[in-house]
Amino acid sequence: MSDILIGEVRTVVYHNEENGYIVARISSKDEPSQITVVGCLGQLTPGESAEFQGRWKQHAKFGRQFEADFHERIRPATEAGVIRFLKSSSIKGIGEAIATDMVAKFGVEVLDVLDEDPDKLLKIKGISKKKLEGIVESWQSQREIKNLIIFLHTHEVPPTYATRIFNLYGAQSVKRISDNPYELAYDIRGIGFKTADTMALKLGFAPDSPQRIEAAIVYSLFSVSERGGHMFSPREKLVEDVSKMLGGVDLSLISDGISALEERKRIRVESLPEQNIDQAIFLMHFYRFESEICKRLHGLVSHPSPVSKEKVEKTLPEVEKELGFNLSDEQRQAVFDACVNKFFIITGGPGTGKTTITRAVVLTLSELGLKVKLAAPTGRAAKRLSEATGRSASTIHRMLQYTPDNGGFYYNEDQKLKADVLVVDEASMLDSQLCLSVLRAVPLTCRVIFVGDVNQLPSVGPGNVLSDLLQSGEVPSAVLNHIFRQAQESYIVVNAHRINDGLFPLGHPADAPEADFFWIPQDSPLKVQEMIAQTVCERIPERYDLDPMTDIQVLTPMHKGDVGTQKLNALLQERLNPSKGKAIKRGFVEYRVGDRILQLRNNYEKEVFNGDLGRVMYIDAEANELTAEFDGNIVHYELSELDELSLAYAVSVHKSQGSEYPAIVMPIVSQHYLLLQRNLLYTALTRARTLAVLVGSKRAFHIGLNNITAGKRFTNLRYRIKQIFDENLL
Repeated sequence: MSDILIGEVRTVVYHNEENGYIVARISSKDEPSQITVVGCLGQLTPGESAEFQGRWKQHAKFGRQFEADFHERIRPATEAGVIRFLKSSSIKGIGEAIATDMVAKFGVEVLDVLDEDPDKLLKIKGISKKKLEGIVESWQSQREIKNLIIFLHTHEVPPTYATRIFNLYGAQSVKRISDNPYELAYDIRGIGFKTADTMALKLGFAPDSPQRIEAAIVYSLFSVSERGGHMFSPREKLVEDVSKMLGGVDLSLISDGISALEERKRIRVESLPEQNIDQAIFLMHFYRFESEICKRLHGLVSHPSPVSKEKVEKTLPEVEKELGFNLSDEQRQAVFDACVNKFFIITGGPGTGKTTITRAVVLTLSELGLKVKLAAPTGRAAKRLSEATGRSASTIHRMLQYTPDNGGFYYNEDQKLKADVLVVDEASMLDSQLCLSVLRAVPLTCRVIFVGDVNQLPSVGPGNVLSDLLQSGEVPSAVLNHIFRQAQESYIVVNAHRINDGLFPLGHPADAPEADFFWIPQDSPLKVQEMIAQTVCERIPERYDLDPMTDIQVLTPMHKGDVGTQKLNALLQERLNPSKGKAIKRGFVEYRVGDRILQLRNNYEKEVFNGDLGRVMYIDAEANELTAEFDGNIVHYELSELDELSLAYAVSVHKSQGSEYPAIVMPIVSQHYLLLQRNLLYTALTRARTLAVLVGSKRAFHIGLNNITAGKRFTNLRYRIKQIFDENLL
């Protein structure tokens, strides 16, 4: 049973336009003082009266509040209220003077005039026909979005999405949803199949309706791409997944749905004999990503833009002088090949000289007078590339100049980058879409060099680009295997290569110098949890003089469980940064001054990006705002924006890609068996620069070592590349 609160909106303290979340102050004849109302209510305007449905809550810091699920507008009853409403609303063209004149002319009935006969407003000084058109359009938009919120509430869809739905569908929002609510799952990020399905069934759509089955097919394809990084799903697996999702509908109806979607070009069905797959089902845009990558790669390689082999040979001795040492035969050949080919890949594990070769390539091509650009998928990877080469490097998104308004890049197929050479580091992190964006932006005269470790985890997004490029056999590459003598002294390097070969890591001999790798056996997850806390907070700082707040990073495979990010972050925060004063809470996470934090998604306006590590600098508890610092970039967050952050005393291995830390500590327990795989163990260990401590179960470690197929992705890029190169040789 909902509580009811009726009152007039006095002020709007906070309004998030994207999700409709509002904090407002309300005056009510039933309450002795103004009441704070919070909730996803779309839009409220000072001066309007409303009936709010929800519940009373006692906020720990802000006291008694009314948390509203829904509100129904009541016309202001007084002339003063109407003036406040009109001047404070977002109705285009109405300020305080015009609002006062409107009320003086028509009284409280002026809102009825707006509804029924707006032409009468032309009698008001300052309202022209053109201005009236804007007023009427704004007024109707407000009414339409209010109707949409009521409609969504009636069908149990969170009004959080009302603004985004209205921005997309406009005045047709309710009709579009009524005709096919499953379109919401296609068009509005955050509204999944289940939400749209609940609404559709309430609206009377049959459980075996074509709209429902087609939406389930598309949703299933999206799900496998987001969860597993797949570019397609084999037909048998797709039919099985959809049938399970829909509760066992007739399989022939699912086949009909596949055919209908293929006819409308929403999906692509292909036979892939090279992979023994009779029918692979692609979402159309994933099929186009792979196809266009192949065409642009072939176009780039085929376009003549020679760098003289003789000039490279002549320049290399000068480069070696600048480096201060002679390149090995393997390194020299890799540098030479990277300079003379239009597209080239440099790959290898730790200690094999990727960084040295990258620096030598950049020096050589720069000496030859070519304009070189350097980029990487993440800010931390770009910073490392810049440090390694002594030249400016940026994130790929910043280099291509991402434009949030249209979700694309300024530099694209129509507006090319001004570069003769593009070097992309940490290329294993490139998903299909980002790789394609890079290829679209480079001119055909440019040469492109990808640098990365193909044995690391693949990209978070769909695809397995670096691996597919190498396995196609058509892309020139240098696969570095030789571990240099200095690197052989590091047990981090030695054991990373052992893990990659499926072997259990070695411990340091008793007479070895300062150890850089430790394996601590422990089967109990709770004891592993406590050992990690002791290792991070006491043992490493005491023995290695490393600061646990800046130098030591806990990496873990999962978010949940006794040694997942959630519990470890709470435990380490309490030990390393106990509560002493101002804090701000979002959900179950409390942020304190000094906390290590992680940015979870790209935010181009704030210039912080997925995977960036920062520190909380200041908290304004009254305004519910937080200020953080990310490598010199000062960033402000409102309460609703804290979903973009998490604590970062412990982060997932996936989020650590592209980063290096002085020391890493990692739990490996059987609770994480679903995610334990060889490339995850390898990726985690190779994040450590000077010290790695692994704590856990030997059995769990062997599960990971022996698991080399769990992360296999359904892609077809390698075969498409081979096909297009073979066809153009005929």
